Amino acid sequence: MRNRSFHRRAVVVTLAAGLIVAHAAWAQPIQERTIRWGHLQNKDHPVSAGANKFAQVVEQKSGGKIKVREFPSSSLGSESQQQSALQGGTQEMMSASTTTLVGIVKEFGVLDFPFLFADEREADALLDGPIGKRLLDRLPEHDLVGLAYWENGFRNVTNSKRPITRPEDLAGLKIRVMQNPVYLEAFKAVNANPVPMAFGELFTALETKTVDAQENPYSIILGNKFNEVQKYLSITRHSYNAFIVLMSKKFWDKLSPTEKQIMQEAAAEARAYERQVARAAASRDLEALKTKGMQVNELSPAETARMRTLLKPVSDKFAASYDPAFMRDFYAEMDCIRKK
Repeated sequence: MRNRSFHRRAVVVTLAAGLIVAHAAWAQPIQERTIRWGHLQNKDHPVSAGANKFAQVVEQKSGGKIKVREFPSSSLGSESQQQSALQGGTQEMMSASTTTLVGIVKEFGVLDFPFLFADEREADALLDGPIGKRLLDRLPEHDLVGLAYWENGFRNVTNSKRPITRPEDLAGLKIRVMQNPVYLEAFKAVNANPVPMAFGELFTALETKTVDAQENPYSIILGNKFNEVQKYLSITRHSYNAFIVLMSKKFWDKLSPTEKQIMQEAAAEARAYERQVARAAASRDLEALKTKGMQVNELSPAETARMRTLLKPVSDKFAASYDPAFMRDFYAEMDCIRKK
């Protein structure tokens, strides 16, 4: 009898000790952590402002326990190198073009379709809605977690040869593009010569005339001083480009529920801030590029319509290779957005 009583008391003590340990772990849901955040842009780019806003919110919400260190200007490597580092757990966060994810979730390619969005409102509605979430939900199986979509902006062509006033003016131009099948096929469709190249190599390639042209939003053109090696800026708005805030799933899985909530709230707050900064900067950056001597022209509505028609088969080709159910919902969502 005494042995059974002793055993019961031992079990109770053990269970109580376990509960105390569990409670202690729950009572301290935020640990001291340092997050390394890498991206390709310079410190004066809106994505840097967004990263700093994220850092401020995280530090405030974590009581100073979680710090975010920014590594701009490709200092942690190319986007593909940083993506691999996140997947391997040797880097915690990065902000990258959604275009870089096409290699692991090909349906991200829909966001690169030429002339997909008429304006930023349409882009926000799709990215922040059900389609954007479905794409994010595909990332954990590839050891990544997507926290939010930020803005890079509408892309425009610069080159050292001539103004682009019609699709035919792109013929023969060696144009640097991201390593993305949609971009490659789109520029081939207008008889340009697309050259995939890491962003960090681009300025030198333009300077040495290894390539004639490139395409990016105004902020990247100005921030990377492409105006020094490119004479012509043609406002084509041929594609909208979003950044995506990515976290290593291996790091994410180490976070407590409280820490995960902090990350999600910070990414959402920083998203609104970064988009505001990016949109305020766009017209200012365009004027600065003119002031610095770039010759700027805008495609007429008629030529834009012609280019859209020429590039539609590219979108149709890739759409046919994507998941049919996803594409059905994607087109339905776009129709709904355009009617609002």
